[in-house]
Amino acid sequence: MIEALPGDIFQRGQVLNNTYEIEGVLGRGGTGEVYRARNLISGRVVAIKALNAQFSGQDGYIELMRREEQMRDIRDDAVVRYTECSRSDQGHVFLVMDYIAGPSIADLMQQRRLEPRELMIIAHRIAEGLTAAHRQGIVHRDLSPDNVILRDGSPERATIIDFGIAKDTAAGARTIVGNDFAGKYEYAAPEQLEGRAEPRSDLYALGALLLAAYRGQIPFAGQTPGEMIRRKQEPLETQGLPEPLKGLIEWLSAPKAEARAPSAAAVVAQLDKTLKGGGAPETRAAPPPRRKEAAPARRGAGWLWLLLPVVLGLGGAGAWIAGVFDPFLTPTLPVVSPYTLEASAPEGGAPQLAAHAPDAAGAAALRAGFAALAGAEAPESAVTLAAGAPAPDWPQTAAAGFAAAKGVQDWSFRLSDRKATVTGLAPDARTAETIRAALEGWARAGQIDLSLSLTVGPKLLGRDVLDPVLESRATCGRLSLVDPPAGGYPFGATIAITGAAPDTGLATDLQLALRDIVGDRTVAPALTVLNPDLCAVRQVLPDVPGNALSVWLGQGATGEANLTGVYHKGDNPVVEVLAPATLSEGRLWVMAVDNTGKVFNLVPNMNAGETALSALGTVADGVRRVRVLWSVDEFKADRTRLAMQVTDRDFGKSEILAILTREDLFDTRRPRDESIASFAESLAVAQKERPGNIIGLASRLLESRP
Repeated sequence: MIEALPGDIFQRGQVLNNTYEIEGVLGRGGTGEVYRARNLISGRVVAIKALNAQFSGQDGYIELMRREEQMRDIRDDAVVRYTECSRSDQGHVFLVMDYIAGPSIADLMQQRRLEPRELMIIAHRIAEGLTAAHRQGIVHRDLSPDNVILRDGSPERATIIDFGIAKDTAAGARTIVGNDFAGKYEYAAPEQLEGRAEPRSDLYALGALLLAAYRGQIPFAGQTPGEMIRRKQEPLETQGLPEPLKGLIEWLSAPKAEARAPSAAAVVAQLDKTLKGGGAPETRAAPPPRRKEAAPARRGAGWLWLLLPVVLGLGGAGAWIAGVFDPFLTPTLPVVSPYTLEASAPEGGAPQLAAHAPDAAGAAALRAGFAALAGAEAPESAVTLAAGAPAPDWPQTAAAGFAAAKGVQDWSFRLSDRKATVTGLAPDARTAETIRAALEGWARAGQIDLSLSLTVGPKLLGRDVLDPVLESRATCGRLSLVDPPAGGYPFGATIAITGAAPDTGLATDLQLALRDIVGDRTVAPALTVLNPDLCAVRQVLPDVPGNALSVWLGQGATGEANLTGVYHKGDNPVVEVLAPATLSEGRLWVMAVDNTGKVFNLVPNMNAGETALSALGTVADGVRRVRVLWSVDEFKADRTRLAMQVTDRDFGKSEILAILTREDLFDTRRPRDESIASFAESLAVAQKERPGNIIGLASRLLESRP
């Protein structure tokens, strides 16, 4: 299990549906997280896969979860068993399945190259699982090394997982989910790029998986859509693979579906024969031929000794001796293909380097480049001398790649011949742009096929970084973060912002201002556009809590509540300010900030000067209700009351503003109505003269429409 983060969907000890107690996090991806949990009733350990909140309400992702849950009907030991699909009290959709202890093929690929016979056994097992799934009409569509687990590390117990949901766990290979395509480009069959998937699409992925596991590297699928489509029309590169693994991969991964194995069952049948000795025998790939050396004569050593005194007297003796004794004194380097370098510096772990070099100078260049990037020396044994380099300057090119990646954190750098995969974390957007530009320039100069995946930090984004930006752009009252996580926003989080704006441009401005700060997170402003008059008043209001005040809107004609705040021509809004009956201290001031450039002072007004909250309104059921706008009929019965009615001149947004103060807000009674500018100026002066006097605020928008 990995370290828990404050922004995780579930926390250790949390119990879902009164049944599953969370024990820890197994993995995180772009759309969700996987947890280990225990069934409190049966004691069985399970794995729980949960969707992030932003995806739990999207039909496309819900459909993928439903499709995965359908695997519950499949009873095969090579397929993970699903128990149920449910939703938490917080709205997160999750799947419950068997917990499988063991490494994935992707995990093993990080440690070593899998042997051909191991892969044949794994292929047999996966084909059995696919046969069971295809029999139910289910196509996996996302088969890859991270979706196959070896129970207890045994190839004979390989198990397929992840029938449906997207997950970004394999370095350089992202699962993509959309209306037309789901899968990893590196392992997807050509027809999947056209939005089609059939059982033989899974067979193509199996072939690509076997090739990746044998090579120890992810198949390169291209960097642009056009390049991806072109590469998918070509057979996978299987040069140098041993038989029968080579033939199996080519049979599975033919670009045209009709040229592939006809079914998973046919693959099982063929592998039955091969593994039991009925097929072609397994062989290892033969190394390239070494230089042929002449066999010495039976008495060759004696002749050398007899000739030596004579030869030493000649001027060219040194060259002759070197030429004769080279085959005996200098070892021949082994030839490797592909020529590889694997380096990493994981957070919290020791930096690692394993590479090939053609000579000592190249090995030194690689170790120096690695040390500069990782901040740690690599032992001499980290670089193995071997022949087969794609070019004499291959080590220097690789070392230049290390230099280009300067500034990256938690990184992995893999180079196979001229194909590179680089993943890591950039602390911020500008550093990410610098690293990306440097690595792309390095790839062009060195003719390297580069697959680059940079996560943009920071790892946790605190509100202390966001608040100053929001404050500097608040032109219509305060901008607020919606439910900011206590420990900071994790990767992939949505930063929701609420507030008001004088125009629609503020939302775009916020996104631009935060672009270089938020990293791999989404900024989602949800701002209410108000007219400049309303914004002018909001700008001079202090940032104080509501102190339990609220504004109630109703219909004068019926007395019913108006929950939307929308009124039409001829409607008669009625307004009340609500406060707990226990709140008896303080003074109440209520205004209607109109959309015609005026402020109407409702409490106090020219007819009623009382402001003490305890003397206003009526109390019932623990709530004090202070009526500030009355129905037309109530106004006719008592002309000291105030009422309003929507006319065709009033369309737009207005605001009812209730202010609770310790002492009087203004020294003199305000007129019935005044200009926005006059009121805003007086309000600003009042706060300057009596700082801290305002102890509560409540407001409610009132919109009039035709």
